[in-house]
Amino acid sequence: MKILYIEDNDQNFYLVNYILKAQGYDVVRARDGREGVDLATELEPGLILLDIQLPIMDGYATARTLRTIPGLAGTPVVALTSYAMAGDREKAISAGCTGYIEKPINPKTFVAQIEEYLHGSVSGE
Repeated sequence: MKILYIEDNDQNFYLVNYILKAQGYDVVRARDGREGVDLATELEPGLILLDIQLPIMDGYATARTLRTIPGLAGTPVVALTSYAMAGDREKAISAGCTGYIEKPINPKTFVAQIEEYLHGSVSGE
């Protein structure tokens, strides 16, 4: 299963990549929103993890753009972000994200959270 992780921070990417690769997932990285949209269109991944605070195109604009691409209409897009203020989850969901996971992630529960989105047992809150 291919997962696209749109993340500009190296440490955040390496942690998530390490955890997911250990579970057999193929993680591809994009460093900004525009690159993320291009890679998502090309790869049609099974899941997209999306940081919100990105260069060039922020996560909200990226999510809105991803939702306009026919081949990605059913792809789960999960905001993976340190934005944890009141209303941030709702803002991510209204931009087109399927779900929302706060950073820092919990390595013990992260894979289970991701698999819920992959298997469609979680819907946007």
